[in-house]
Amino acid sequence: MLYRINAQMMEAIRPMHVLARQTRQMFYQPLNPLNYSWTFRTVRASMELVERLTDYYEEPSWDLDQVEINGREVDIEYDVVLSKPYCNLLHFKRASAPANQPKVLMLAPLSGHYATLLRGTVQAFLPDHEVYITDWRNARDVPMADGTFHFDDYVDYLIEFFRFLGPDLNVMAVCQPCVPALVATSVMAMDKDPLLPSSLVLMGGPVDVRINPTEVNDYASDKDLEWFEDNVICRVPREFAGRGQLVYPGFIQLSGFMSMNMDNHINKHFKFFTDLIQGDGDSAEAHRLFYNEYLAVMDMPAHYYLDTIRRVFLEQSLPKGEMEHRGRRIDLSAIDSMALMTIEGELDDITGRGQTACALDLCSGIPDDRKIHIEEEGVGHYGIFNGRKFRQLIAPKVKDFFGDMATDSSAPAPKAPAPKAPAPKAAAQKEEEQKASPAQPRQDTQAK
Repeated sequence: MLYRINAQMMEAIRPMHVLARQTRQMFYQPLNPLNYSWTFRTVRASMELVERLTDYYEEPSWDLDQVEINGREVDIEYDVVLSKPYCNLLHFKRASAPANQPKVLMLAPLSGHYATLLRGTVQAFLPDHEVYITDWRNARDVPMADGTFHFDDYVDYLIEFFRFLGPDLNVMAVCQPCVPALVATSVMAMDKDPLLPSSLVLMGGPVDVRINPTEVNDYASDKDLEWFEDNVICRVPREFAGRGQLVYPGFIQLSGFMSMNMDNHINKHFKFFTDLIQGDGDSAEAHRLFYNEYLAVMDMPAHYYLDTIRRVFLEQSLPKGEMEHRGRRIDLSAIDSMALMTIEGELDDITGRGQTACALDLCSGIPDDRKIHIEEEGVGHYGIFNGRKFRQLIAPKVKDFFGDMATDSSAPAPKAPAPKAPAPKAAAQKEEEQKASPAQPRQDTQAK
């Protein structure tokens, strides 16, 4: 029902969208001397704002057709090297590049947005790495004949991708994939699989949501599983290839994303309106690019979504040592040869501080000199894997980590030791303890 109501609403406002677009175009003619008057700029800004607020945003393009390597532009080809019903393994194939560069597989989150959300992450590694990414498909486009998709299927996909890309693989898991990545690598370690990735980087992932819970954690854990089944799960209507599939629709996810920071989004759109009137083209274009990506959402497989809510947020199965894959108990301590890095942002309001770093303690079989933690100052959730601070501060450390672990797996990496993850506690209790105890020097590697 919700799916059809949303479709009807979008259809109803379509004439408004078309009218706004045509009016904006009419009010800008190249030779019109009034183009730069305050009145014309205000009308155009108003019409563009209405146009964008009533638009439907499809999957964005990668726009990574070229990359600069050693001072010259190299063409990029998007090559699907392995295709699965719910995900394509995409290779950014460079026309010419130095031989034997490290392989890195980026695990894009299956949490509503498309894999293009990691465009900046990919771009930072293209000049000196062979880059692959998990390009998840919109569940509404997956036919019922291809079956359903559960948490265990997600783990199976990752294991197949790891084995397909072979030895000496570096893996970067961004946010949501951190838990499945740990499960997949532990299964391979328990099986003594020789194709276990050589290193794994976990970036802002909810490994243990009991630690410093955020608003997102509270939303997922304050309700029982039946509430999610009754209120956010829909069946894909017949207009789509995946008709009949049970999904968590993208438009419901987007309403949740927006509601958590509504004031911030409203302020950004007011600033966009002001920038258009003042002629600040660079700021206006940055707004367009961000929201073209942010507002493009896809449907998630319902079974996978509900499995994740139950295992990660309600039961906290992994940190409790109760996580299973295909009925088999997961043992994170079996991972003993893979290097592990965790990355958190000081200002992350989606994944609380310590929720990712705790993986270093859970993976007790990995030697301490092959574990590294970074907490980047002044960085929020998206800044962990995108933006200027990621390019200048975080990406170089990740690349050094890959290089250090590959060149000498027995020698300690020249980095600070991994900290102990904070124990779960109420926010008020934590604040009282901080007031009562003197400040301690930090052990994390931080940007100054």
